[in-house]
Amino acid sequence: MKYVIKGEPMPVVICQLEEGETMHCEAGSMSWMSPNMQMETSGGGAGKVFGRLFSGESLFQNKFTANGGNGLIAFSSSFPGSIRAVEITPDKSVVVQKRGYLASESGVELSVFFQKKGMAGFFGGEGFIMQKLSGQGTAFLEFDGSIVEYDLKEGQRIVVNTGNVAMVDETCTLDVQQVKGVKNVLFGGEGLFHTVITGPGHVVLQTMPLSGFVSMIAGMLPSSSN
Repeated sequence: MKYVIKGEPMPVVICQLEEGETMHCEAGSMSWMSPNMQMETSGGGAGKVFGRLFSGESLFQNKFTANGGNGLIAFSSSFPGSIRAVEITPDKSVVVQKRGYLASESGVELSVFFQKKGMAGFFGGEGFIMQKLSGQGTAFLEFDGSIVEYDLKEGQRIVVNTGNVAMVDETCTLDVQQVKGVKNVLFGGEGLFHTVITGPGHVVLQTMPLSGFVSMIAGMLPSSSN
């Protein structure tokens, strides 16, 4: 499989597949393709369907295979930002925001990942449930806004607004920290919880999560009166 990423800030990844090669993606992610790409929709078993239902993702995934010759397929970002290719190997799994997965080669496994403190994470916003990518192959991830990357050493920590967490190596530990102080909670505008990432591992942060963008637009809209 060969690919090229074009068009930021509304990017698309265009993949060239050899005959028999397969790409997986979330339902609705395909933008265009050659006529010989064969599509198959699957839930991947009851356990995976339940996990995607719980995480708020589509219940099904699509599989596209080049049939009868080489094929082309493209996947577009759903929000202004960037698409990045990440190599997944048996000794390198990553954890991604639940909207971050776009598409991948067939050897990449997608599963649900929960932050350490379940109830705190539940009230912490979109970071409570994330996605784990493991296995072998190239995965394409979409990030909102611009991205900033850090390499944390063993025990090194960074405190992040939950929605800004885009991707971390599985070697990192994710925890949830409650914002201290009543005034900070009520008037600080940062929510009740932050995500604490502890190294070692690589961390990718996004500058404009979709949830933040929606909240900003909602605040500008006039309130309706009965």
